[in-house]
Amino acid sequence: MKKLMNDSKDIVEEMIEGYVKAHPDIIRQVPENARALVTSQETRENKVGILVGGGSGHEPGFMGYVGSGMADGVAVGNIFASPSPDPILEVTKNIDKGAGVVYLYGNYAGDVMNFGMAAEMADLEEDIQVGMALATDDVASAPKEEKEKRRGIAGEFFIFKAAGAAADFGYSLEEVVRVANKANDNTRSMGVGLSPCSLPQTGEPSFVLGEDEMEIGLGHHGEPGLEKGKIESADSVTDRLVNDILEDIEINSGEKVAVLVNGLGSTPRMELYVMYRRVEQILNERGIDIYRSYVGDYITSLEMGGASVTLMKLDDELEEAIDHPVNCPMFVQK
Repeated sequence: MKKLMNDSKDIVEEMIEGYVKAHPDIIRQVPENARALVTSQETRENKVGILVGGGSGHEPGFMGYVGSGMADGVAVGNIFASPSPDPILEVTKNIDKGAGVVYLYGNYAGDVMNFGMAAEMADLEEDIQVGMALATDDVASAPKEEKEKRRGIAGEFFIFKAAGAAADFGYSLEEVVRVANKANDNTRSMGVGLSPCSLPQTGEPSFVLGEDEMEIGLGHHGEPGLEKGKIESADSVTDRLVNDILEDIEINSGEKVAVLVNGLGSTPRMELYVMYRRVEQILNERGIDIYRSYVGDYITSLEMGGASVTLMKLDDELEEAIDHPVNCPMFVQK
């Protein structure tokens, strides 16, 4: 796999350097740690800070979502690896405005350990109160009865969006955590993998998939899905993803959802819109109203081929959060 890079061991630092230079009005590096990025805009006192984070390679997640209306800071890890506790703590110290900080991240062992350690350090060393909410939206990663074991995939975007809005509304730490968990409880995703990515360090495919094969339920690091099979039509694949989601969460006729059709890095918008077309048809047949729709690359996996579908069931509170304006370098909503 060909890549535009200098030395693979410097690619994350060079990406961050370019990102900060490109968007100095919105984001800056914390001097004490190059992997700690925070908003360069003024935030009001007693606003709950929102900290997101995870491995690199998922751009625009996670650093692309630092900006007004969403996150106040991000801790950046190596490619597909959790950030260490040090940048998480540095971000925490920089974005705390006296009301505490909420950590938002996906349910992966490394993230759970490192964000947990950073929260303890923030409490013991800095006397900063920290709340946490984990994304567990991937229906393919564990059965419904074991939802707490599920991975976070593209649905993380909706959880960041809802929590960021709650913090902007002036909610307390406990209330922001409640809204983030509510968003997670109402969000379900499922993906399909068509081709692997390759890690810059090795140039080797992250997994093996035949030219005529797909993997249903694939994780966004290439984790195995529910099954591997021959590639099917866009409608057939979309039917499977949406039907599995709707079997997992009760969404009745007349209820509203936000829809995200997310590309994994190398899937053209043309194909994503073909999938969205089918999602709309299925939901319309069931009498489910689409309140807002998002189509594009929101949480990627380098140049992996494939896509995921996410539905978030809305009530009045989540509807207000989804409507809240956002201005981030990689995502703007007016």
